[in-house]
Amino acid sequence: MHGKAILRKRLRRSEMTKFFVNLEPCLIGMEACGSSHHWARKLGEYGHTVKLMPPQFVKPYVKTNKHDVADSEAICEAVSRPNMRFVSIKNIEQQAILSMHRARQGFVKARTAQANQIRGLLSEFGIN
Repeated sequence: MHGKAILRKRLRRSEMTKFFVNLEPCLIGMEACGSSHHWARKLGEYGHTVKLMPPQFVKPYVKTNKHDVADSEAICEAVSRPNMRFVSIKNIEQQAILSMHRARQGFVKARTAQANQIRGLLSEFGIN
């Protein structure tokens, strides 16, 4: 509330749920990454307000070398900024659709690479 740290606690992944269930509802800022949408949904169920931020918008707030404490401080600083841009939290259906699109895009990229490789190999034998 006053911009000062009131708790510094290192948590293992297995301890996360238990810690946040027992914490009073508060604002939680996180970088948008692989599991952030899952955790945002879960923490939202416990009554917390979760805001996801793109990592490139958090990076300018890192004051020192990259480590967990510096990253956490940068996230706390960034989430409190009035003009910060946030990522909307995706539900499971949205993530499923995006996963299918991402997998399909990977297949298309692999198919194109394979076709280009075959074309290159054929050209070495004079076949155009």
